[in-house]
Amino acid sequence: MSSSKLSSPSAASALDSQRSSESAPGRSRALLISIRTPQVTTEEVNSSLAELARLVGTLGFSVYSTQTQRQNSTKRLSVLGAGKLEELARMTGELDEDTEDSLANIDEQGLEEFLSKAHGSSNSAKHSQQANVVVFDCDLSPMQLRNVEDVLGVQVFDRTGIIIEIFSRHASSKTARLQVELARLNYLSPRVRREHGGDRQRRGGRDVGESAVELERRKIRDKQAELRRDLKKVQEVMLEQRSSRLETPCAALVGYTNAGKSSLMRALTGSDVLVENKLFATLDTTVRALSPQTQPRILVSDTVGFINKLPHDLVPAFHSTLEEAKDASVLLYVVDASDRDFRMQLHVVRQVLAQLKLGSKDSLLLLNKVDCLTDAERQNLAQEFPQAMQISALEPADVARVHQAIVAAIAAQMLSACFDIPYAASAIMGEIHGKMQVVEEEYHETGLRITLKARSADLERLNKLLQR
Repeated sequence: MSSSKLSSPSAASALDSQRSSESAPGRSRALLISIRTPQVTTEEVNSSLAELARLVGTLGFSVYSTQTQRQNSTKRLSVLGAGKLEELARMTGELDEDTEDSLANIDEQGLEEFLSKAHGSSNSAKHSQQANVVVFDCDLSPMQLRNVEDVLGVQVFDRTGIIIEIFSRHASSKTARLQVELARLNYLSPRVRREHGGDRQRRGGRDVGESAVELERRKIRDKQAELRRDLKKVQEVMLEQRSSRLETPCAALVGYTNAGKSSLMRALTGSDVLVENKLFATLDTTVRALSPQTQPRILVSDTVGFINKLPHDLVPAFHSTLEEAKDASVLLYVVDASDRDFRMQLHVVRQVLAQLKLGSKDSLLLLNKVDCLTDAERQNLAQEFPQAMQISALEPADVARVHQAIVAAIAAQMLSACFDIPYAASAIMGEIHGKMQVVEEEYHETGLRITLKARSADLERLNKLLQR
């Protein structure tokens, strides 16, 4: 029976390690497992499993099969019942179809004895058409992962491990990489295993020094401390960059992962933002100017996509990527209206934004991908969400409507005021035209009388400049 170990921080990531050691050619074939507890409905199970399938697909896995079992909780050591484990073991090739051995009548204590007898009996050839990765749609303890791996003979992951791997692969900015690596090490530390017995030196009948596991965990702690120091420095630089943009109004795109935010960002700004039909294709916040440019200039920020059941260790990394949203003048809720679960997804987005105290910000609801809907479906959406804009990020006319809505939303936040600008202070006009909306200009003998619209902070700053 094959054994699997999570890699150390200095080695390749767990999933990369698994794939490199897989003897069968081609894509990894993932067996997805859901444990349905009494508090979870069938609809919720199916929706979560569908999302898990998209997650593993983002890593390049194909879905071999999905399995569900009712349990009172997810806390039992073997995770699943013996009968279900036997069924899964046949799917991974750990048990032959015609074997007389059965796990169905073996209790959890007997599993270890049964497996120890079968250890080393697996043949790589028989795995070629069977599942070679198992993914649970819940969080598992290190002991649970180890027990299930021993039964199934393949690498086993929980939902958190998959999401962390995706974040690790897609993070590109220094801040995102540091935060995701911290989350990965927090997840990895309790899962470090002893690779072989007798790894502690013995001298005079007693243990001396640290075991290999202890050494590995100490390395992880040292690396975590180093990452926290580096992250603090980078965040200070980011704070300065954000402060320099506070004077410019900004619209932040927020929404569930793969809702089409990056496609809309590209269309609104004419930028080369990465657009992929994958979950978490965008992890780093991108800021670009709205195009065609407006007066005042407006920025658009593309933020990380939301997801249900976000792993606890990734919450700080996730929230930090939404810092731009805190300074935004208006939030654009982008929803994939073609996804049957978009209402749940919108609830998740609003829930997280409420936790960040952003729920009361001015916002626009954009029902994206309506080109995939029928006329009847669009009419139903119009009745259910009368204030929302139905758009397709691929349709220029729809993008133009969103552009106008952004300008109007920010203009509604501006105040009107009149100022007399002496000709001697005409240099200040550059800042006025760059950051404010000029409504009218009147030229007089002593100077210029200007009527404009601007945010209250900009008006206060202009008033102070003129009083010098």
